[in-house]
Amino acid sequence: MALTHNLGFPRIGSNRELKFALESYWKGQRSLDELYALGAELRRRHWQFHDGLDWIPVGDFSFYDQVLDMSFMLGNIPERAQGFGGAWLDNYFRVARGRSAPAATPEDAGITAGEMTKWFDTNYHYIVPEFSAATAFSLDASFLLAQVQEARAQGIRAKPVIIGPVTYLALGKAKDGSDRLALLPRLVPIYRQLLEALAEAGAEWVQIDEPILVTELDAEWRHAFNLAYHDLKSSRVKLLLGTYFGPLQDNLRLAAELPVAGLHLDGVQAREEALPLLGLMHATKVLSLGVVHGRNIWKTDLGAVLDWLEPIAERLGNRLWLAPSCSLLHVPVDLEREQALDGEVKSWLSFARQKLDELKILATALNQGRAAVSAELEANRIAIEQRRHSSRIHRSATQAALAGVTKQLGQRRHGYEIRAARQDEQLRLPLFPTTTIGSFPQTSEIRRVRRDFKAGELDMGAYRRAMQDEIARSIREQEALGLDVLVHGEAERNDMVEYFGEQLEGYAFSQQGWVQSYGSRCVKPPILLGDIHRPKAMTVDWIRYAQSLTERPVKGMLTGPVTMLNWSFVRDDQPRSVTCMQLALAIREEVLDLEKAGVRVIQIDEAALREGLPLRASEWQTYLDWAVASFRVAANGVADETQIHTHMCYSEFNDIMEAIAAMDADVITIETSRSDMELLQAFDRFKYPNSMGPGVYDIHSPNIPTTQRMVDLMRKAAERIPAERLWVNPDCGLKTRQWHEVIPALEHMVEAARILRDDRT
Repeated sequence: MALTHNLGFPRIGSNRELKFALESYWKGQRSLDELYALGAELRRRHWQFHDGLDWIPVGDFSFYDQVLDMSFMLGNIPERAQGFGGAWLDNYFRVARGRSAPAATPEDAGITAGEMTKWFDTNYHYIVPEFSAATAFSLDASFLLAQVQEARAQGIRAKPVIIGPVTYLALGKAKDGSDRLALLPRLVPIYRQLLEALAEAGAEWVQIDEPILVTELDAEWRHAFNLAYHDLKSSRVKLLLGTYFGPLQDNLRLAAELPVAGLHLDGVQAREEALPLLGLMHATKVLSLGVVHGRNIWKTDLGAVLDWLEPIAERLGNRLWLAPSCSLLHVPVDLEREQALDGEVKSWLSFARQKLDELKILATALNQGRAAVSAELEANRIAIEQRRHSSRIHRSATQAALAGVTKQLGQRRHGYEIRAARQDEQLRLPLFPTTTIGSFPQTSEIRRVRRDFKAGELDMGAYRRAMQDEIARSIREQEALGLDVLVHGEAERNDMVEYFGEQLEGYAFSQQGWVQSYGSRCVKPPILLGDIHRPKAMTVDWIRYAQSLTERPVKGMLTGPVTMLNWSFVRDDQPRSVTCMQLALAIREEVLDLEKAGVRVIQIDEAALREGLPLRASEWQTYLDWAVASFRVAANGVADETQIHTHMCYSEFNDIMEAIAAMDADVITIETSRSDMELLQAFDRFKYPNSMGPGVYDIHSPNIPTTQRMVDLMRKAAERIPAERLWVNPDCGLKTRQWHEVIPALEHMVEAARILRDDRT
């Protein structure tokens, strides 16, 4: 009998209850007890969604981030966050975002938040663990143990979920440059204590996630797995080692031979490794196969999966477990909440709850025969076939445009030095020019107007006037602040990807398809289902209006093709590179229309460039080749005098700086504030040829940075990049902040630029 389980479930709630509760608590409008109660209610509800599965994950719920949960469980709390009184959760939020609820005393006004970066190649962000040679660990498993007790009291067959010791070390950074692996002998005994505590709490199985196994590991890191798991093999609980996001490849034998009771393989991205694993694993070991895609929203082809699984099930019996490929954290909660989505498109989709249903159908078919679920299998087959042959998918004009792409489309007319001189002559900007990344606060009034317009309660004229009022406010504020290159504020935009997707053919949109990006930040990825076509200009009227209000240059603001791709749920019936180039052609049309409208600075955001990288460095170049080519096609049809900016944030960029330079944007703005300008280390070996704005204002924290902090960061930057090529800017857009936070922070930023200019006189 094949068994079923899940690796993790979305924690935000069907109605984003966690988001709103967190933000209410941070504003002082909700008590800590109320926040805890909401968490307990969400866990209860989510466990009920798993009814019919054999094992249910416990510990996948988090108030902010599962990696930060692990840091607190292991007692690895940054020194700057120690010494505060009050509840542990307040200290947890200090590390996550710089502060918790409104400060009770001036001393509790805030700290530097933990660095944030992408979780492998997803759009989920985690708080980076911090290490030093002196790091010591101590166990506090109270939060996880309380959840296990909750589950057992509700009759849940609980499978606690934790991050494994090797992956935990790999995800972190040693702030003093010391060897993270040297900490393993201190860390593993704490894991032994944790597993013993879970055994005492009644756990039979523990899912211990080691996704670092799908990356390239050197001999030391591979040896670390043997050291750690041979030390943990005497635990009273059975360990299910979780790997996901890709194939194991050269780590296949290592994973198969580790002394654990079971191994999870991503059967969506590593299906070909299942049979080799059977030949390597001990005859008593469980093989968990991820047979339902945990990161995309298309229905599983159940018939094709059964064709693959049935011979394996015959060999393994109850040693075969079925699961999604990874945690369902990366998909929306429930498709049934989509009442406005086109019926045909909806029939092709599967969200988290539906993916659990797919697991149950597969298990029933394996255990009782396909006849037991014949109606479900037939409905699935029809949906798969209808999508495959739908007229929504293919557009001949798009295919013809794609066939006409040449290398010349991606070339600027002259190199950067000539372009920069012509742009300087036209724009006449001061040294250390100041700008922002694009968005200004999305107030409740902006959201209300947009909501009323979509609901038909506000006509187009009233909507345009309201948005123009917000644009005018943004321009006035920026002029008063003294910024050099302005933005229109993006009041009309719900999301940097969804806004453009709504104006392109080839997309569909959910109404409740929210997924967590980090903390309380949720995004609603559009569904990229067919060939892309731009029927008309998307931004020109708004930017033209903003420019009419000021003599200073206003940036045109676009989302780049790679980010449009990586932040959408993407069609799986053609290579991602093809879809990306289709998007590039559409964005190119918009760039050229902005230029025709007189816009002389155009920013094309590629915030998601790095997260699309394959997890193995040996496969990077293929991705970077087509990703950079797509950006260049989108950006490089303009005259030398038109200044092209791009923006990237919250990823590790040091190791792909050559590829970023190959994009040939005139100016790149990039996150560096949380990492204390760590990015600049790349320039010790690589001289970035164009202009750069290293972000000096961490917009993901409510803390207001000081002028001196910004000056210090920019002086660090000027040690490696000529001052003539440096811009001063925040590290990301300001839509999630409030005006009362933004104004003083930008005042400090403008003052920092003045001080830097004075340094040069």
